[in-house]
Amino acid sequence: MPFSHHSHSGQFCNHATNTLEEVVRRAISLKMEVFAMTEHMPRDEEDLYPEELEINTTAAGLLQLFDDYYAEAVRLRRAYASQIKLLVGFETDWIRPSSLKLTEDLLNKYQFDLFVGSIHHVRTVPIDFDQPKYEEARRVTGGTDEKLFEAYFDEQYGMLQALKPPVVGHFDLIRLKSDDPERSFKQWAGVWNRINRNLRFVADYGGIVELNSSALRKGMTEPYPKKEVCEAFLAMGGRFTLSDDSHGCDQVGLNYHKVLDAIRSAGIQEIHFLVRGSRGSDQRFKGISPSAVKVSELQNHAFWTVQS
Repeated sequence: MPFSHHSHSGQFCNHATNTLEEVVRRAISLKMEVFAMTEHMPRDEEDLYPEELEINTTAAGLLQLFDDYYAEAVRLRRAYASQIKLLVGFETDWIRPSSLKLTEDLLNKYQFDLFVGSIHHVRTVPIDFDQPKYEEARRVTGGTDEKLFEAYFDEQYGMLQALKPPVVGHFDLIRLKSDDPERSFKQWAGVWNRINRNLRFVADYGGIVELNSSALRKGMTEPYPKKEVCEAFLAMGGRFTLSDDSHGCDQVGLNYHKVLDAIRSAGIQEIHFLVRGSRGSDQRFKGISPSAVKVSELQNHAFWTVQS
């Protein structure tokens, strides 16, 4: 039963395309059974992106946009309930100390099914927006990819400790704009130790790491996270889910065939997903619990025929 726990739409994200409903309908057409809507959370004024400033976006405007998103996501979950299991959530932006309150305010205001815990900034500088910003982040953390990677995984650890996200987003996003996105993390002891520390923490609290296919459409040969990270997490008893991190209809389920190959290569036997209707251990998400499907069963789903 292919699914995605991480998605965006052009209706509520400036760098995406299509309406949220169009994205949902695309997931249905591909015979997905579970699809999570996870638009970005609001950010502070000082953290607006250039593309947002160009259209005079404000922090207040992002709050209103998120209100609109939540209402539409709940409507769609109800409207398409007979065709697909939709989950309503959001993706975090963990940037500065105020990010914690912004996240807690959302969790207190709305009833979500999940959220995706992600890091897109280091020392408040975006690390996946463009190359100049990445290089700025590298400069302020010591001038090398190694130092920046260490800082990224330290900030990720802070986010994990503060939020314990049910789904951890693009775990090793930091490699995207680095000098060599394919390099092994094991070459740097400080980086590899931090990765294992973070994975152990996720495994201990019961978080799920997404296998995120967006790395493949961005030119990398492996999804997030790399095989060596998956193997380490698997050895800790860690759980994985599928995500396309789609930013429009054309990216829904994109490259899942390659993700399936990566799953087999890493020796992952089960893929987890969230379902509504039964009580789970995380009290923040009422009526939500994890379930699992064997990879041997997953690979026989009709989705793969539609996608081929």
